[in-house]
Amino acid sequence: MRDLSHPIADGMMVYPGDPGVHLAPALELERDGAEVTALELGSHTGTHVDAPSHTVAGGRTMADVALEELVGEALVVHLDGAVDDGETYGLDRLGDLPERVPPIVVIDTGWWRWFGTERALRHPSLARDAAQELVDRGMRVLAVDTLSPDPTDAAGTTSFPVHEVVLGGDGLIVENLANLGGLPARVRIGFFPMRLGGDGAPVRAVAFAGPPLVE
Repeated sequence: MRDLSHPIADGMMVYPGDPGVHLAPALELERDGAEVTALELGSHTGTHVDAPSHTVAGGRTMADVALEELVGEALVVHLDGAVDDGETYGLDRLGDLPERVPPIVVIDTGWWRWFGTERALRHPSLARDAAQELVDRGMRVLAVDTLSPDPTDAAGTTSFPVHEVVLGGDGLIVENLANLGGLPARVRIGFFPMRLGGDGAPVRAVAFAGPPLVE
């Protein structure tokens, strides 16, 4: 079993414009008899899932998402060759895909290694037509190791073409996966969200099999 989640920590990186993450003692063992931490964070903190309502008016919320949608066989695609800062990668970079893909598709760009650094903002992004082709082949959950499958603008953006394709088709997006190196092309994966009813939720992402982590 391998944890594919970034730990939630005070002051950790968030998508530009999202609420910051603050963790502070609320109760202390010596003073109060128990340790309790106060949490302040957004629904899209760290490794998390986007519900359709994140970008689609009237779309499903997390209250409508069944756990069964987030657990199952996944196709893991490791991009071949070096990936450039800000690169938009298309279907040709995803290798020899089957005519029908599993409902969960995980894309490993290698950018999970840069989470928490300024370079994370210059992550590669998926082309809209490639996202549409994956949906047409059966994908219902797109999972990436970057801040977004769309380009991230540090000054903010309102253009989310891949979100439009996937969430607009009533699918789901998981962002900020970690530790994807060396995972086999087919693996059983689970994304287990906090039970929030809104536009998204942090998840604990787990691969149930696979070799030790390859850096």
